[in-house]
Amino acid sequence: MNYPPKVLEPIKDFLEEREKKLDKQKTKLYKEDPFTNSDSLSDNAAIDTGASRKFGHATLEAVGTELEKMLINVRKALTYIRLGKYGMCEECGKMIDTDRLAIDPTVTLCMTCAQKKIPA
Repeated sequence: MNYPPKVLEPIKDFLEEREKKLDKQKTKLYKEDPFTNSDSLSDNAAIDTGASRKFGHATLEAVGTELEKMLINVRKALTYIRLGKYGMCEECGKMIDTDRLAIDPTVTLCMTCAQKKIPA
């Protein structure tokens, strides 16, 4: 069973908009990185500048990693829409509950399979 195009169109639009926003955030984050920002590279006068730059870089790198994970999930959901597999569990192949998809349109596992992945 597949979702009708009328149902998928707003989801697709939402995901495409989310993808654009995440891409913009990622670009902005990269520009703020003290290791890539040319303005901050020339400002090394203070003793604590190096430590501050390292901390700033590590923080932005962690945020960037999370943004990248979100982008991957959004792109995966868009691919599933194009393939006609959106809303189907990757593990068991059953339909994912629509309430679950409404909360997070990028989920790829039904509740039963997701619970099996949680360590006891």
